[in-house]
Amino acid sequence: MKLPGIKNPDKYVDLYVVDFGDHSGVGFTADEVAELVESEKFKDVKVYRIYKAYLDGRMELKGVPNGIFELEAGMFFYESDETIARGDYKRLTDCAVKTAPPGRAKVHLAKYNDEKFATVLIFPAEYNDQFGRWLLDIDYKTQGAAEGGIEAVKRYYADKPEILERYQLFEQRQIESLTGAELLAATKTAVVR
Repeated sequence: MKLPGIKNPDKYVDLYVVDFGDHSGVGFTADEVAELVESEKFKDVKVYRIYKAYLDGRMELKGVPNGIFELEAGMFFYESDETIARGDYKRLTDCAVKTAPPGRAKVHLAKYNDEKFATVLIFPAEYNDQFGRWLLDIDYKTQGAAEGGIEAVKRYYADKPEILERYQLFEQRQIESLTGAELLAATKTAVVR
């Protein structure tokens, strides 16, 4: 795969390279890649996240399985006391208002039984690394056990705990994603943005 020369490569970190086979495109957002891989025409493209970029234009890429764009990942923060769990939930939603998350997400305060509560953060799986970094950046901490990942989300949906509270998070978009005809036209260019 041959990539074009990139000016200001640091602005491409956390964006994606899509290898279409006969050419590649640099600078797709996660939402754009999700739309592409869900289409019949582009379901077999190869996708790479730009992990690091250097001043000379070199980039470190990390391969991303196409199926990840159809999955959800999450973080689960468990407590045995409802009051503490409510505090965890409020602290997370308050932090998200002050410092926008890297992508859209939902936060639930869930009750499994009288001794098991969870603050639940669920987001598109392609944002897993970015949400981990965001939680560290906002210094979010809890007292109880924590787990995360795709399988944890699947278990959560299968367990069907009672949702006591819910909140929708939205990222503060720095790049507007292309859709439809604009996105289709972008698949023919070497540098998307």
